[in-house]
Amino acid sequence: MREHPALRLHVPEPTGRPGCATDFSFLQISGAGTVRKPPVDTSHFETADLAYALIGVLDREGHAVGPWAPEIDSTQLRRGLRAMMKTRIFDARMTIAQRQRKTSFYMQCLGEEAIAVAQGMALRKGDMHFPTYRQQGLLLSRDDVSMVELICQLMSNEADPMKGRQLPVMYSFKRADFFSISGNLATQFPQAVGWAMASAIKGDTRIASAWIGDGATAESDFHTALTFAHVYRAPVILNVVNNQWAISSFQALAGGESTTFAARGVGCGIASLRVDGNDFLAVYAASQWAAERARTNQGPTLIEWVTYRAGAHSTSDDPSKYRPSDDWERFPLGDPIERLKTHLVHLGIWSEQEHAQVHKELEAEVAAAQKEAESHGSLLDGHIPSAATIFEDVYETMPEHLRRQRQELGV
Repeated sequence: MREHPALRLHVPEPTGRPGCATDFSFLQISGAGTVRKPPVDTSHFETADLAYALIGVLDREGHAVGPWAPEIDSTQLRRGLRAMMKTRIFDARMTIAQRQRKTSFYMQCLGEEAIAVAQGMALRKGDMHFPTYRQQGLLLSRDDVSMVELICQLMSNEADPMKGRQLPVMYSFKRADFFSISGNLATQFPQAVGWAMASAIKGDTRIASAWIGDGATAESDFHTALTFAHVYRAPVILNVVNNQWAISSFQALAGGESTTFAARGVGCGIASLRVDGNDFLAVYAASQWAAERARTNQGPTLIEWVTYRAGAHSTSDDPSKYRPSDDWERFPLGDPIERLKTHLVHLGIWSEQEHAQVHKELEAEVAAAQKEAESHGSLLDGHIPSAATIFEDVYETMPEHLRRQRQELGV
């Protein structure tokens, strides 16, 4: 009988740790403009190659090239750049506010701004977003969402629309088609699929968009959502943001080492794309393509957005303990803001001078919003919602036993 060596498990390891530069060759990057664009009514079989390639539009010189280059006017391009800049400035200021103990917690989307902003612009009013805690760009790119309201939620103050019931950054804006954020991983996927199924059952025209991180694809909710989306051809976009790290766990531990997250969609019967998430134009084009599939009853699309979490996972995290501190600077897909800025300068609709001026204006806008929000209190001064609010928003008419409890509490 043949003797075999002892069995052993394979434990994925990142190619870079503190003190050792990361080798990003595992990313499998395709040249900008080289990946084909199929018709929206294509089958999932015919997207297998797209789940392993990397769809891109902007080349190294800032030119829009290839079949995925979208038709988007200069007004929209300028709006997208401003929204990304605003999101990054907002993140930076709120991180400082957390360090000043004005809020307990914060999570940046540094380096990932293009994904939320571009998709938010590509979808229509009424389409429902089921985000994670790193898609603040969906809100900050809108004119009908007040930064003051966002900051009040972060500071859990007297004007907090959530009345202190949600962790900071876990916003809820029904009027902005923004479903309540949950700290539980992967809940967004089955919720979005169910909402999309309901929209189809009612004969509506609205679609859903769900967001998840690479690490959360290891949760059972992810697989459940893919099954329902495939079987019922739910009108939904399933976004997997592969930012390489789930807190201190490298994306390979969730299954991204020898295959791609997009490939899981193909295996479940869902058309799938793998896209450069730091390319605003590629994000916009892929989102439009997926939205058109959903609206024309072609079914769901799973999109893996390849990007990099440039900052800490949260203000409670120190990434220098588990990865090289210069990874963000060396990431081969670059900075989404710089890439779109270069494109706009090339088109002659932006300049370095205007960029500096807009940055200054946005900093003043965010600072003013923070000042107004702090007038309602912050975690530091203890101006928080009244304890009486814990008895509200459950029943339309408060029952007698809750009325007595509130009286006993003296609020």
